[in-house]
Amino acid sequence: MKPDFKEIVTMDPSGFVLLGDYIPGIVQEIRYYSTYNFVGDRIDGYEEPCALMTIEAARALKAVSNEMNVQGFRLKIFDAYRPVSAVKHFVRWGIEDMDLRMKPFFYPEVEKQALFSRGYIAGRSSHSRGSTVDLTLLDMASGQEADMGSPFDFFDECSHPDYRGVTDEQYENRMFLQKAMVRNGFEPIDCEWWHFTLKDEPYPDVYFDFPVSAQYLKK
Repeated sequence: MKPDFKEIVTMDPSGFVLLGDYIPGIVQEIRYYSTYNFVGDRIDGYEEPCALMTIEAARALKAVSNEMNVQGFRLKIFDAYRPVSAVKHFVRWGIEDMDLRMKPFFYPEVEKQALFSRGYIAGRSSHSRGSTVDLTLLDMASGQEADMGSPFDFFDECSHPDYRGVTDEQYENRMFLQKAMVRNGFEPIDCEWWHFTLKDEPYPDVYFDFPVSAQYLKK
């Protein structure tokens, strides 16, 4: 993947913060550091199981977190900043790799080659600009995730935010999360209920490629 004339790829993490330090009480389950993801391997560039974001996006997300805490929920983060190297890993897997071992869990009804054309995987990801987050809500009382009708990274029509084949409660949970994110400056996308990008992102043409690592921010 080569950047076009409008894009800059950089290793500079100076505008980023660790969400775990910046937003007290969030829960992190960084799937691409683990092997439980749609590829089935740890993804390139994920050196630690932590979430990083631009300070501007983190500030907006902290406002969401404060709002949700009052209503009995914590934010659970699956992914935030994603290095260009990780996106390249996805592209290689999607185009060249015939491995289908995670298909039953993440894309049972979609052909692997269609994951890109349907918008579930991007050859150039907004996550690499540092102001996009994948998340859900965790109920403080039960300790369980709010029921959204489909799990994170489940690539299917049922994961579209406006899909009405889910129960009323599941749909209301999606809208509850979406409205809180939009109120605080984020924009949703039409195919994943968990995905949001800061509307006024600070680096709209910059794609970062430093590793996901707390230690890298301290260098």
